[in-house]
Formats: sequence, C-alpha cells, structure tokens
Amino acid sequence: MFDVGVDIVKIQRIESLVAKFGEKGLQRFLNHSEMQIAKNPQSLAGFWAAKEACAKALKCGIGKELGFHDIWISKNQKGAPLLHLSNEKMEYFNLHSLSLSLSHDGGFAIAVVAVSFKNQ
Repeated sequence: MFDVGVDIVKIQRIESLVAKFGEKGLQRFLNHSEMQIAKNPQSLAGFWAAKEACAKALKCGIGKELGFHDIWISKNQKGAPLLHLSNEKMEYFNLHSLSLSLSHDGGFAIAVVAVSFKNQ
C-alpha cells in the first residue's frame, strides 16, 4: 500500500523568512547538510514543501509525531532529490520506502511525496 502527499509554497514566503530570521530561520526546518545543497530561494521553498508533503502523506502533519528535523533531503549523483526519515520514524510509520519529486515555476515550489508501507 502507498499514500501520496502534495504541498505548494510561495517562494516569496521563504525569502521573507530568510530576510527576517536569516540562518536561524533556516535552522528551524533544515539541517546543516540541507543548507549546503539548497543554495537559492527556489530550492529552500522546495525543501519546505517536500517536508510538508511527506507529513501529509503520513497523515500526521508537522508536529508531535513528525518534526522538520526527522525528515531530510539529499541529492543523488545526478542531482535528483532524495527524501529520508530517521530509522526510528521509518519503523514508527511502518515504511518501506519514500519517493520525492520537486518543481518550481512562476514564484511557487511544489513537492509530491509517495510513501510505500511495509506489508503487515
């Protein structure tokens, strides 16, 4: 079985967050390695959307069960985004795998996350 989550973010919203809070604002939702690979507002907004889409796919939202720092994004050798959860959260949600697609255009970033669950 699998579920899908989608989120869209106005890039200006993330630009405003950075303008107001700087690196401390980014640290609220990104770890150090993510800050190294998200080099522009479009990427930052995409990472925010990815984490929100992941929480939606898991039907829990960002909060007590799943925080921004339980989810992280890396890139493969070709530059495609990869989505990760801590081993603890993979077990908690009974997950087999995660898949992420990101895009941005027209002042918006969008993310789609598919989660595949282990057979029960």
